[in-house]
Amino acid sequence: MEITNKLISAYLDDLYTCDNKKLQELRSFAEEKRVPVILRNTETFLLSLLRIRQPVHILEIGTAIGYSASVFTDACGCRVTTIESNEESYNIAMSNIRSMGFEDRITVLHGDAREVLTELACKPDRFDVVFIDAAKSHYKAFWELSIPLCTDDALIICDNVLMKGMTVSDECDPGRKYKTSIRKMREFIKYITDLNYAETCVVPVGDGVSISVIDKELMKI
Repeated sequence: MEITNKLISAYLDDLYTCDNKKLQELRSFAEEKRVPVILRNTETFLLSLLRIRQPVHILEIGTAIGYSASVFTDACGCRVTTIESNEESYNIAMSNIRSMGFEDRITVLHGDAREVLTELACKPDRFDVVFIDAAKSHYKAFWELSIPLCTDDALIICDNVLMKGMTVSDECDPGRKYKTSIRKMREFIKYITDLNYAETCVVPVGDGVSISVIDKELMKI
């Protein structure tokens, strides 16, 4: 199920542009081979947001083949620390990032994100943007482990939160195949929208993106 009208999605995809030839080639490869990367209209939306925000250091949970980390660095000139649990994807991402010439600005960490995030809490680096795009059933755990790593006014962005409409309606999962993931995503969205220290909106772009502005001062109240 499309979460927006197909004609609108197609129109927005036609507006997509990318000036980096290597990124163009990597996206074409991913789309041809059906390798999951951020959708075209999601990318356009996020880059506009990041250019306004001007992040210094982004934390990404879910590297995949290194596409989104490379896009963020290319567009904003920022540093990115990204975490990938799958060894094959980790190796592919490392190769892609080297071929882009971004190895001095992108650090790829291999391991279970929950363990890696716990280890990062002991280090001095803090992040002004967090991008969560990994196992959907673990979003709440990723969020909670990321909060100590955030600057006081960080932005946390979560991709695919509408899960092709399944988050909204069980009718989008007729075989009940994803009922656990759906339940956990619904719980996660309610959780982040109810937090006193985060202003959250869910935007029907791509497969659904949540954007949360953090105010750590409110956590002390």
